[in-house]
Amino acid sequence: MEWLQIITLALIQGITEFLPISSSAHLILVAQFGGWGDQGLPFDVAVHLGTLSAVCLYFRQDLAGYLSSGMKFVAGRGADSQFEELLKVSAATVPVVIAGFLLKEDVEGDWRSITTIAWATIGFGILLGIADRRHGTSTTLGWSHALLIGLAQTLALVPGTSRSGITMTAALLLGLSRTTAARFSFLLSIPTIAGAALLTTLDLIGEPEPARWLDLCIGAGLAGISAYLCISAFIALVERTGMLPYVIYRLLLGAGLFYLAT
Repeated sequence: MEWLQIITLALIQGITEFLPISSSAHLILVAQFGGWGDQGLPFDVAVHLGTLSAVCLYFRQDLAGYLSSGMKFVAGRGADSQFEELLKVSAATVPVVIAGFLLKEDVEGDWRSITTIAWATIGFGILLGIADRRHGTSTTLGWSHALLIGLAQTLALVPGTSRSGITMTAALLLGLSRTTAARFSFLLSIPTIAGAALLTTLDLIGEPEPARWLDLCIGAGLAGISAYLCISAFIALVERTGMLPYVIYRLLLGAGLFYLAT
């Protein structure tokens, strides 16, 4: 891989993984304009591990709280609010695991056409805009919220939907505040990204030639740094900016994809 390709793909993965703008749409555009071939499974694993490290680092206090609460529960001290939130994140992850297993061939095959990604980018972008106009102020996430958001996350299997975009859309439609929607979406990304990285790692078995370790380390590092900065900025600004900038961006991006498809 060329250095320009490594840097570009790593930054795109880090930035678009958590913004509601679809990473798959951007990677297709970059591949088209850059004329680059497939970056390979080892690099995919590296950048995903980079983004996973970023979100874990940002929510390190929450994760530490989950661990502490889990140990208290095992010790028979009962379930506190943090342990209950951990259970909600876990329960919300189950639907996408099942759907991903059942639809794996479709996701990796026909659904990756530019036209499909373009329609998803625009359609779910409009839905995000509608949800943002109807957002509430609630900061309490109940079990029904968690399960419905988890079901909505299965739609992210369609390239162009955006995992963070569809989970925030569902949360906003359920009356949650923008910050609460973003926080739960990012927490939900931890088991999802970890699972995807694990599956991709398993696919590496039998790969004839691994990528250079230096390429992988730089890719993971750049993806992680850009993802951490992106998460921090998004949560700090989302109540003021709303989702409109991302909706407009998605519409323009979808139009660009349609242009490429013609």
